Amino acid sequence: MAKIKITQVRSGIGSDKTQKATLIALGIKKLNHSVVHEDTPQILGMVNKLHHLVIVEKV
Repeated sequence: MAKIKITQVRSGIGSDKTQKATLIALGIKKLNHSVVHEDTPQILGMVNKLHHLVIVEKV
């Protein structure tokens, strides 16, 4: 499967608790931290929920 790189570019402060929990579930720990995940529907749904906080790149 294809891989995607997810980088947090905006702070989660002020976001609701489900969005903060989604950041933790993706493994993003702090600002400008990047993680690589497979391109699955579950991960894309999480990224869609956080589209205003993260940048997604194909690897």
